[in-house]
Amino acid sequence: MNLYPLLPLRDIVVFPGMVVPLFVGREKSVSALEAAMAGNKDIFLLAQLDPGCDDPDRDDLFDTGVVATVLQLLKLPDGTVRVLVEGRDRAVLQNLREETTASGAMLVAQVEQLEPVIAESTEISGTMRSVVDQFAEYAKLSKKMPQDAGGQLGDIEDAGKLADAVAANLAAKVSDKQAVLSETDPLKRLEMVLSFMEGELGVLQVERKIRGRVKRQMEKTQREYYLNEQLKAIQSELGGGDEGEANEIAELQDKIDKLKMSKEAKAKAQAELKKLKGMQPMSAEATVIRNYLDVLLGLPWGKKSKLKRDLPAAQAVLDADHYALDKVKDRIVEYLAVQARTNKLKGPILCLVGPPGVGKTSLGKSIAKATGRQFVRQSLGGVRDEAEIRGHRRTYIGSLPGKIVTNLKKAGTANPLFLLDEIDKLGQDFRGDPASALLEVLDPEQNSKFQDHYLELDIDLSDVMFVCTANSLNLPQPLLDRMEIIRLEGYTEDEKVEIAERHLIAKQVEAHGLKKGEFTLEHDALRDLIRYYTREAGVRTLEREIARLARKSLRQILEGKLKSVTITPENLDEYAGVRKFRHGVSDEENQVGSVTGLAWTEVGGELLTIESVTVPGKGAVKTTGKLGEVMSEGVQMAFSFVKARSPAYGIKPSIFQRKDLHIHLPEGAVPKDGPSAGIGMVTAMVSTLTGIPVRADVAMTGEVTLRGRVLAIGGLKEKLLAALRGGIKTVLIPEENRKDLAEIPANIKEGLEIIPVAHVDEVLARALTAPIEPIEWTEADDLATQPAPPVGAQVPSQTAH
Repeated sequence: MNLYPLLPLRDIVVFPGMVVPLFVGREKSVSALEAAMAGNKDIFLLAQLDPGCDDPDRDDLFDTGVVATVLQLLKLPDGTVRVLVEGRDRAVLQNLREETTASGAMLVAQVEQLEPVIAESTEISGTMRSVVDQFAEYAKLSKKMPQDAGGQLGDIEDAGKLADAVAANLAAKVSDKQAVLSETDPLKRLEMVLSFMEGELGVLQVERKIRGRVKRQMEKTQREYYLNEQLKAIQSELGGGDEGEANEIAELQDKIDKLKMSKEAKAKAQAELKKLKGMQPMSAEATVIRNYLDVLLGLPWGKKSKLKRDLPAAQAVLDADHYALDKVKDRIVEYLAVQARTNKLKGPILCLVGPPGVGKTSLGKSIAKATGRQFVRQSLGGVRDEAEIRGHRRTYIGSLPGKIVTNLKKAGTANPLFLLDEIDKLGQDFRGDPASALLEVLDPEQNSKFQDHYLELDIDLSDVMFVCTANSLNLPQPLLDRMEIIRLEGYTEDEKVEIAERHLIAKQVEAHGLKKGEFTLEHDALRDLIRYYTREAGVRTLEREIARLARKSLRQILEGKLKSVTITPENLDEYAGVRKFRHGVSDEENQVGSVTGLAWTEVGGELLTIESVTVPGKGAVKTTGKLGEVMSEGVQMAFSFVKARSPAYGIKPSIFQRKDLHIHLPEGAVPKDGPSAGIGMVTAMVSTLTGIPVRADVAMTGEVTLRGRVLAIGGLKEKLLAALRGGIKTVLIPEENRKDLAEIPANIKEGLEIIPVAHVDEVLARALTAPIEPIEWTEADDLATQPAPPVGAQVPSQTAH
């Protein structure tokens, strides 16, 4: 019986002849090492039954351990000890007690050393050879051992030492290694390690098989794919590789069961899911089907917003968000009234038409807010591909559904307000005509079965409220036929003042971080800002100008120059800069051959100056100013009318034999077209040929015929607004447009003298500063104006018949 300091081991078994580094941190273990170093450096190493036990006693330790020699001991800064030990002899624990030494308490073991058993036989030799061969194979398969580890065992002749050496290098459990240590019979030990190696070899061969399979599959793939395949192969060997896929299939099936889909859609979803089940998860076709199901199941089947039916509340929302536009608001509230009563949105699609900046898009948002619908906006500007509306067929790589289905999915409800913005900017090329594709979407009789090429299913759009916006009616006739046009002509000066004071100023003050009282824009200064710095139908430029005033004011406040800024008419120039426009007519005095016409453009009404002069020539007419085909024909027609009526207007017909007329419309880079400048052309020509000036405060619009009748024109409100902005006093309009004056706001009619005219003679009487005096002109006068024949020329004889 011998006494040795005891060092309990966690998760490791030390065999005789084995050199092992250990890290020791427990106080009793450190004391045992110090005691060993103070003696003959012998220590008893014994494995614990439970590695988690910090203070083991007799029942927590195995019986058989190893008496070892401490070769080296190193104390580390963190208080732990690194020790190198060499196992020497097996020993069995007989008794255990705790002793206190100078270095502290420690465990002392009373052990009985076991003498090594020497055995030799043919069976042992054969077993040893098998162990060596199998360990060599094990070393090749194991990544944790050097390739030549098996060759070193061939030199060991003792069966017990060979068994111990192999057991020490096996990746076996502590209990298995302890069983080998406890066994004293060398043959049994060899058989035990042979059995352990058989099990480990099986595991290693499976791992090699997995690695080989994965390596063949990922030769041209990325590292992520390799990891996925390795995981799949491991799961396949373990028998649980389809769990993630099964969960996904179950989730999709659950969604299909819960959604209130149509019969056709549910059957399609089930068929696609059945295909997905039979495919490899990583295949390209499976990804296509998965994306299709995501789109199909993401649509708001049966989900609808609760619509508001309170008409006064809807009116209040529209009034709070937009000033003026009474006709538009009334039409929208009427529309909502029908919807509230019938509970079904049937009828034409609303199309808001007007120049930029008048609030078409924001009006769509207000309608959504007033009705309780989700708001979805899709800009159609520049869209040229039909697939943008109807989607791509799934035969194409990277195919996607159209914007209608995509936005319906984004809205999350089956009855949103869908705003199709800038519908007049749709393009058309070899990829199709998106405007024609919209015919199905915007037709209330057809859109209950709208088919998207990607989904290949009927989608019900009958609950969707479609609102379109456009700057002009430059749209295909079939598309116009499906929409109800609501015009937003533009704002008067008074309306712009109200909009700015109610909305724009407060919005810019908040956007620029100005505090209450730091920025004030007086009423008169605001009116001057509108008159001299903007000339538009909407309020976008006005908002930018107000933003400029706010920026400059904020800078002065932050620089400490002022505590607050008040913009007045007197200091407006300091903040807004030089005036950009003149409020009033361009020419203060009456001029010959200069007429102010009125034109309609996509951005509102505009003043159109028409200038005319005579030049030496032979009675031709020349035009400049980038006129369109219709306007050029109008010039020719006006010229023919003036020539035909020249004596009645005090013009000698002979002037056309020696003079040409030149008609010019300034701003030559801007294209101009349309028939409504006819009476302006006639007035300019008559003024030039008679020398009578045209009144500078008169503007006119109207198409003229060869008989002198004045025909109706369009865009009357925009043209009258342009005249009011330009300081015009009197406007001549066609008699047939008298009926449209009922829809013109009272403040426009009060600011202008609007005179309906039916004939050109009335126009000339109002526009020219002096009355026209007709002249008598006979055939004799024509002959008298003919040039005399050259001397000696024969005059043709006249024969009476």
